[in-house]
Amino acid sequence: MTKRPIIFSLVMLLMIAAVFSGCASKDLSPQASGENSGQKPTVLEFNLGADPRTIDPSLNDAIDGSHVINNIFEALMREINGKLENAMAEKVDISEDGLVYTFYLREAKWSDGQPVKAQDFEYGWKRVLNPNTAAPYAPHMFYIKNAQAYYDGNAAIDEVGIKALDEKTFQVTLETPTPYFLSLITRGAFMPLRQDIIEQSPEGWIKNPATAISNGPFMLVEYIMGDKLVLKKNPNYWNAEKVQLDQINCHMIIEPSTALTAYEAGDLDIINIMPTQEIPRLMKDDPTFNLLPQLGTYYLNFNVNQSPTNDVKVRKALALAIDRKAITEQVKKGGEIPATGFNPVGLKDSQGNDFNQKAGTYDINVTGGNVEEAKKLLAEAGYPDGNGFPEITLLYNTSESHKAVCEAIQEMWKKNLGINVALANQEWAVFQETRKQGNYNIARGGYIGDYPDPVGLLELLVTNSANNDPHWSNTEYDNLINQSRFAKGAARDELIYKAQEILMQEMPIAPLYYYTDPVMAKDFVKGWQKNSMSYWYFGGTSIAK
Repeated sequence: MTKRPIIFSLVMLLMIAAVFSGCASKDLSPQASGENSGQKPTVLEFNLGADPRTIDPSLNDAIDGSHVINNIFEALMREINGKLENAMAEKVDISEDGLVYTFYLREAKWSDGQPVKAQDFEYGWKRVLNPNTAAPYAPHMFYIKNAQAYYDGNAAIDEVGIKALDEKTFQVTLETPTPYFLSLITRGAFMPLRQDIIEQSPEGWIKNPATAISNGPFMLVEYIMGDKLVLKKNPNYWNAEKVQLDQINCHMIIEPSTALTAYEAGDLDIINIMPTQEIPRLMKDDPTFNLLPQLGTYYLNFNVNQSPTNDVKVRKALALAIDRKAITEQVKKGGEIPATGFNPVGLKDSQGNDFNQKAGTYDINVTGGNVEEAKKLLAEAGYPDGNGFPEITLLYNTSESHKAVCEAIQEMWKKNLGINVALANQEWAVFQETRKQGNYNIARGGYIGDYPDPVGLLELLVTNSANNDPHWSNTEYDNLINQSRFAKGAARDELIYKAQEILMQEMPIAPLYYYTDPVMAKDFVKGWQKNSMSYWYFGGTSIAK
């Protein structure tokens, strides 16, 4: 097999032209651990926000869990300063046809001192692919040869193109050339895992510091549910000399006002949430406030299995009656972009076109809404001027920001359609499970893309996807998404555009706005960064005070 070395460079989007890193220059000079040198330990006080439902790399599908996983585990590749760098893989060869990736692992250890082996990657990836695991990102494996066939029960696990050739050589064979494959495998689902550890405690291993064995720059040493988790520098990390933080205290402060108060009082060094009404002041007066671009969409889920949102006319009426610009400019105030389609601004098709712009608006008027069409659709559904419309509930996870958005939508539906919608909130972990089980009428949703490709968000809504919270199913849509995995160029573009068109006509979700990412970091915190999917990484962070 002829091989060629790869030059690693992440395909960055126009809206992510600059790296998501701290404004101050990054200092990567080695620093002795405070604990070992007798100096005061270097501790970062970081607000994680919600208590993650899980930090198991195979099971996580939320950004809070991803922040932790990105710091305690390390995949074959890692995104640093906007570019892909070798991580656990010291070297990678790609076959001329783009189908076979051979990874040569560096000498590295787990946090308990055991060597990291190619078999750990094989186990971790196949665990995600095992249907019994119910891993939300199993479809991300479907680019691999026979992965989907195995998942669907049509192939044996040994036929899947995931193989440890020896302890230091890991080989992956794809179904079709996938240009963004190396970017994709930086995500949590592609981390190595220890089979011996997980099989001892499959449910609770990752939140127990005694069994949370990891291979990244930090390791879990304490977990207090609903309060905080504590990470310490992993002395066995292969690049430990570059890790300058001794400890990260990850606080679980949900309320933005409480987080901002703690930050301004000096109790927190970094926060990622702040009250929406404070953002204009912070943008103007606080030099530690940063507004970063983000490849994600905030939306509403409509439960298609409950009345009245099982009627597409009702779903479209509700979607069209929303004034998106009022939400972004009067409620959020953080530079968010009103949404017209599911895919955000910044993703490109194969011809270099911005996918969002070329896809069109799908009759969504971001200024004021399309109220007359919404009224017409509601009347056709049997509810003229809202008469006879049952009272339903819009559910959101506990947050001042989500509450403000939902209150605005509630008022718009009352004013524009004459319907009454109740609001309800749940704590994050409970809310996630409620959505997954389909025990709601309408629920808030939001998603940050897992890789810079338009199919990334669209594949969330294929039948039986763990992230398909509307529980919507459309055979043509499923087929288009599946075909896009094996198509190329303009032919692939056509499949993806058609899929989003079906999604927006059926409207199981109503896109509201595209995210921005407000961040506040103290001046003395140097070298902080977020990757293109907005996951925090502190492996190169230092504190200078």
